[in-house]
Amino acid sequence: MKNKFLFLGIAAALFIACESDDTADIIINDNSVINNNNGEEPDPNVTAVNLSGVFTEDLTLDPNIEYTITGPVLMADGTTLTIPAGMTVRAQPVGVNAYIAIQQGAQINAMGTASEPIVLTSNASNPSSGDWGGLVICGRAPINSTADGSTDTATSEVGGLSYGGNTPADNSGILQYVRIEFAGGAIDGNAELNGLSAYAVGSGTTIDFVQVYEGSDDGFEFFGGTVNASHLVVVNSEDDSIDWTEGFTGNLTDVYVQHGTSHDKAFECDGYNTDFSNASGAFSAPNVTNVTVIGANDASEAIRLRAGTQGLFNNVVITDFDEAFDLDGDAGDNPTGQGVIDGLLNVTDVTFNNVTTRLRNDTGFTFTEADFIFGEGNGTGTDIATWGAGWTVGIN
Repeated sequence: MKNKFLFLGIAAALFIACESDDTADIIINDNSVINNNNGEEPDPNVTAVNLSGVFTEDLTLDPNIEYTITGPVLMADGTTLTIPAGMTVRAQPVGVNAYIAIQQGAQINAMGTASEPIVLTSNASNPSSGDWGGLVICGRAPINSTADGSTDTATSEVGGLSYGGNTPADNSGILQYVRIEFAGGAIDGNAELNGLSAYAVGSGTTIDFVQVYEGSDDGFEFFGGTVNASHLVVVNSEDDSIDWTEGFTGNLTDVYVQHGTSHDKAFECDGYNTDFSNASGAFSAPNVTNVTVIGANDASEAIRLRAGTQGLFNNVVITDFDEAFDLDGDAGDNPTGQGVIDGLLNVTDVTFNNVTTRLRNDTGFTFTEADFIFGEGNGTGTDIATWGAGWTVGIN
């Protein structure tokens, strides 16, 4: 996992972020289309607009205009970014230097449909993974890298954006029928963006029917928070497809993961950020229901559970893996095995297809496969053929 540090003030955070991660300087101004036209309605002859900077007023994209993200697009507290159904927004292929960030107190309103999904993609003539940074959402829900009940915040590894707090039901807006393509730009192994980076996103936020396609880092990464996300698709992520850390306690329902040639884990799950701390003493503990994971039939692991994470998996199908579940931990700060013994970490109704090892126990605790796996052969996974029809791409 990645390094984080507590928020010491907006100015200091931005200064540190620019010094440490070599991202482009953030210029704080109002780049709304209306304000760029002297407060008047946009010129109807304008057909293309570049987007970058901090937006201090609501921004509603016009379906008749082609938008290109040329740098960090940051929605400030109190603003809303609205993207109509059916729109495609492209980003310059400048890696981590182009991304969309919904900051604390801001919202995104991106409501596509199965027949008219919203697509966030690369502007390259031959797009490839890591062309741009992806979508970042920063909320005020709890994280365990700050004390329990604290309103202190941490800062994101790219851009120094504040996240975290003590508002479990925080609302950062709506994502429905959205496809994020060729994202995951990186500076180095410790400073990366994902397809969707969900920092302390609260349960008032809607994340439903979202695909990450051909990303160079993780598909979805949940840094704490309480958001309930459903109908998630990750195809050909080069790092982990689903990643959680910092005390994530939301629910994930109907998840489809398909590996390509380059990949890491389907799920990489940490109870807390081991590069930082577990200040609250709590661990990640989501519920994960209706999961299908399709491997590349190589020597790899499907689901790694570590750093004390808890979590209840239900109705899972895992196909073509060397190892299905790999549990890591110790008897000290990373008591992953204790979660199994206490019934806080297990899988119920699971089917293994062409899987060599169902469970690997490297936790330092003694338990059997029967203590972790219940209802083997009963898993049916998720019905991607039904709910993924019309808006997803790349599914075998």
